[in-house]
This record gives sequence, structure tokens and C-alpha cells, in this order.
Amino acid sequence: MNEQDPTQPPAPRRHRRGRVLAAAAAAVTLAGGIGVVALGSASAATVTGSAVAVTGEIPARYGSGYGGGFGSGSGFGGGAGFGGGSASAGSGADGGVTSGSSAARQATAQESVGVVDVTTVLDYGEGRAAGTGIVLTGDGEILTNNHVVQDSTSITVTLVSTGASYTATVVGTDATDDVAVLQLKDASGLTPAVLASPSAQAGVTAGTAVTAVGNAGGTGGTPSAADGTVLALGQTITAGDETGGNSERLDGMIEVAADIEAGDSGGPLYAGGAVVGIDTAASASSTPTFHTASTSANTGTTGYAIPIGTALDIAQRIVAGERSDTIQQGYPAFLGVELSSSGTSGGAGAGIPAAGATISGVVDGSPAASAGLAAGDVVTAVDGTTVGNADDLGAALTSHSPGDQVRITWTDQAGATHSATVTLAAGPAA
Repeated sequence: MNEQDPTQPPAPRRHRRGRVLAAAAAAVTLAGGIGVVALGSASAATVTGSAVAVTGEIPARYGSGYGGGFGSGSGFGGGAGFGGGSASAGSGADGGVTSGSSAARQATAQESVGVVDVTTVLDYGEGRAAGTGIVLTGDGEILTNNHVVQDSTSITVTLVSTGASYTATVVGTDATDDVAVLQLKDASGLTPAVLASPSAQAGVTAGTAVTAVGNAGGTGGTPSAADGTVLALGQTITAGDETGGNSERLDGMIEVAADIEAGDSGGPLYAGGAVVGIDTAASASSTPTFHTASTSANTGTTGYAIPIGTALDIAQRIVAGERSDTIQQGYPAFLGVELSSSGTSGGAGAGIPAAGATISGVVDGSPAASAGLAAGDVVTAVDGTTVGNADDLGAALTSHSPGDQVRITWTDQAGATHSATVTLAAGPAA
């Protein structure tokens, strides 16, 4: 496996079905992600489409890997923040602000306080990715984008100011709002990032000078800093990967004229020396054709950041242990199978059931491997509940946690039926 050239766009990420998959045919990550390769990477693709002024829904691309910010001595900061679609922000227009962005420079020492590089191994070594994050607490809570750590099975976080590296685990994720919280192992005495006060957050308007900081290019070391201005608040965007697939709607975003590049995702957006947002996505602002940040650097990039108040509110709920339709605590339960593209057996061959989830591969050392499942087998039931397709299998496992025991029933390629009780493992980050 070769590491991807940071100057080349990465392959798009995929979504696992119901937390069943561990490693798919090709390891991938979000658009703009750095250094992700397994069996090959897709070339950059562009998606055409125009901004819709009525709704403010703008096609955009994720700005690649790294986490976002939080941290002053006041802790999580309570969840105060920007408009989230307020009428005064203008939901679809840029507020008349046309200031351009400048080329990236090296971040100052002050801009680097509490900033970390986040490096992940994806799907048990099938790929790698890199992004940015910020320190929330002295004992090592880190805020970042969910897409920075999604599909990761190993996370290393490096403190930019000292070069010290730590192993990190996922406290929880919110894939819908693209927020994740990490915890560093054996960390203490860290200096958190400086967060804007609620009043300073509320004072951010179109025309406010900002600086986007992050691990541009995924090279590590001194972060890059891109100066620019706020164009609008409360924007709704549809952010997707390099192919235009896996799109997700993000609301209440800060739109900025700043050259957010690959590797900046999760990095802090500063205004007045304090963090007011988390760099998340970017597009080419001068044309309705939207590109990845890496392909549009220094060409009038429009960036998008999650308001820090919004991110901190979600982070506080994650740390408090909340579970919901959007918040996943820790790592998902993991069976360790790859499913065929169709997800159903098709009933081919004597004795093969017409319904079920067909396995295309099994992860070595996984619960599925220990039970004797193999490629070509068809899973037909979990705990006695019929499985008709891949979605059924995902749904049957979603309610479980790592360490739970479930009974899997399957039919092999010879038509023989088997059952085994397996203990679900902790899977890649959701």
C-alpha cells in the first residue's frame, strides 16, 4: 500500500451500511482529505450546480481532514453562537461583501495555541487520512469534524506547539452535524484553544475579518493561515465528496472568503484572535462548478465553517454521554463483514436462500472470522430475526454495543445452514 501524494486529490469516502462493514473494496475519505489510499484513489471530480438564492443551499466540498476548536478556561462555552439561519444573515446571498481572500501564510505562535494535527489509519490499515483539531481541555479533549475521523481504527494527535504526540480515542460523533470529540491518552496540562466569548461570537457579521488555520496539505508542522472575510452567516450547504456522492446537508454555516485547503477541516476559524468557527468545507466561489479545496486554492475559494457555539453545544452533549438519532457514543458495534454491492443473495445456486445479506469478504481477526463466516455466505438471521438484505443486517446490529453477544445464522455456498454466537467488537469510528 502506498501513501497518496498530498498534492493529489484523495478518493471519496464511503458510508458503511449499518456499521456492518469494516473494510470495503477501496479505502476512501472525504473530499480534500489527505493521504488516503488503499487499492487506489479516485481522481478529482467536479459537480456542477448553481447556488439557490431562495434557500441558500450551496453545493460544496468537504475541506478534508482535521478537527475543530474549543477550549478556553471557561470550558465548553455553553452553546451560544451564530445565527443558524437567521434572517439578518441572509440565507442565500453573500450580504454584498465581495472582499477576496489572500494566499495562505504560516500561522503565528498565537494562532497555533491549542491547534493539533490529527492523523488516522482507516479500516485496519487500508488507508490513511490527516486533518486538524483543537484542544478543548487541559486533560486532552479534542474537537474536530466527524469526517476527519470517520472510518478510523487508529488516531494519533500531535500538539502543534510542542510536537508531542498522543494516541486518541473517539468519545463520540455526530455525523449529521459533522462534529466529533476525541480524548487523548495520558494527557495533562495542555493549553486549550482560545474561544470567542458569546458576545464576540454574536458580533461576527458579514465583513468581519477572519483567519482560517489548519494542516493544509496534511504535511504537519507549523499550520497554515488563510486570511479573509465573512461573506454571510446562516448558510445551508450540501457538502459532498470528490465524486459528488455521499452528500450531506449542513445548516447554519459561516461562509467566508478564505482559501481553506485540503487538510484544514476541523481547524479553527479566528476572528479577533479567538475561535469563532470550525473549518469544514470549501468550494470555488467564482463559478457554479464546485471543486475541492485542494484544487481551488488561491483561486477565490469560498470556505464554510461550523459556528463554534453550535459545535460546542454538540460537544457538550457528547461528553455528557447523550445518545440520539445523530449522536453516537464511542465506537459502533462491529461484526467484521463486507457486503456485496447488491446487498442481497439473489438466490443463485442450489440451496442458496433467495433473501439475505451476501458476504463479499470477512475482516481477519473479526468476530465474523472467528465464527467461520466466509465470502459467499448469506446471513439470514440475527438473534432469530430474519435478515432479508444488507440494510436488515445493519439495522439488526445498530442497537448493539461492542461486547454484546448476538447469534448469527447463515447459509454457506453449499447450501448448509450454520449458527454461531459472536461477541461484537468495537468497529471503525462512525
